[in-house]
Amino acid sequence: MSSQRRPLHLTWAVGIVLAGALAAACAAQSLPIESLTHFPRTTLEIVSHGHRDRFKVWIADTQLRQEQGLMFVRDLPRSEGMLFPESAPQVAHFWMKNTYIPLDMVFVGEDGRIEKIIANARPFSLAVLSSDEPVIAVLEISGGEAKRLGLAVGDKVSWKKPPGP
Repeated sequence: MSSQRRPLHLTWAVGIVLAGALAAACAAQSLPIESLTHFPRTTLEIVSHGHRDRFKVWIADTQLRQEQGLMFVRDLPRSEGMLFPESAPQVAHFWMKNTYIPLDMVFVGEDGRIEKIIANARPFSLAVLSSDEPVIAVLEISGGEAKRLGLAVGDKVSWKKPPGP
């Protein structure tokens, strides 16, 4: 019976790659979580079938805030949400890592209208949720809220940029 051995340098290389991947994963988990009280806030309005729905939203206005999103939030009132504005239209990709509650994702196109809605995104899922088309913003609200309000593709979305530095 013969045994096959990996060359020692290959074993070390695989070990180094795995250690690097583990370190990167741990670093991503250890990023400081910013209190939502520090995020800018504004009111967002959706005009749908002749009625207006308003949400008080946190604005994920930096890369770190966008990466954090609603991670670790355990309750989101119906009238609240988080807005992820883009500096230029682009295809948006999200996941539900470390997100404890189901969310509806409302993708807003360049014309300020809803392009797509993903309902009840599953908590903790690592599945990529995509706008499929370029958008200028994504609104996250409580799971099931879009259906409850009758929101639909084509509805008009608007918000005021909060005063800033």
